[in-house]
Amino acid sequence: MNASRRTALFSVAASAALALSLSACQSGEGAKAEGAAPVAKETVSAPASAAAGTSTSDNTGSGTSTAVGTAHKSNSPSSGAKKGTATPLCRAQDVKVSSERQDGPPYTHIILTARNTSGHRCEMAGFPHIQFLESHKQDVPSVAKSKPAVPTVLNPGDPAFVLVKLSDGGVDEDNEVVNAFQLVLQGDSTVIAVDSSAGGGLAVDPAKTLTGYWTTELRNGADDF
Repeated sequence: MNASRRTALFSVAASAALALSLSACQSGEGAKAEGAAPVAKETVSAPASAAAGTSTSDNTGSGTSTAVGTAHKSNSPSSGAKKGTATPLCRAQDVKVSSERQDGPPYTHIILTARNTSGHRCEMAGFPHIQFLESHKQDVPSVAKSKPAVPTVLNPGDPAFVLVKLSDGGVDEDNEVVNAFQLVLQGDSTVIAVDSSAGGGLAVDPAKTLTGYWTTELRNGADDF
């Protein structure tokens, strides 16, 4: 084979080898590019996922905080509502007060009845602040043992009772006839006038008067004075 033919063959072979080499390189780069795509995808995906995770955490956090805040606010009105619905004290306009003699003669005690004439529940707190005579402005003293163990709460139409001592029933007492007297309820300054003229009025000895506490029923022992 002559030299020019060998040179031509070498050139063809070299060109083929170069083409193969270039093809291989391109294939390798393509493989790398294809392999890099998932990596790039993962790299992009990871921050997106992390960002999404952070966002969820923040939302959950704020959602929890909002829920707690809302619950706290909703509990406050609820608590406020409970305080608001606590039984109010009975006032003069809520009740009708009457009196009647007890036992006798001699008539040493009367029973006061206060009936809830309002359309709501109310509490008859403490004892009535009674004044029998214009000449004796001090309130009738109360008897501590007659205080009930629980508040005297009245539904509409319910009565509360108080036993009141007028005198010892002695003929030599310094009694005065009382045809009407006045009282005020605890927590209210409105004066309630009570008619006591039935039966000729009440014989009252201001030095001996006593009053019990309002209660839903008179009790032996506690209301004996």
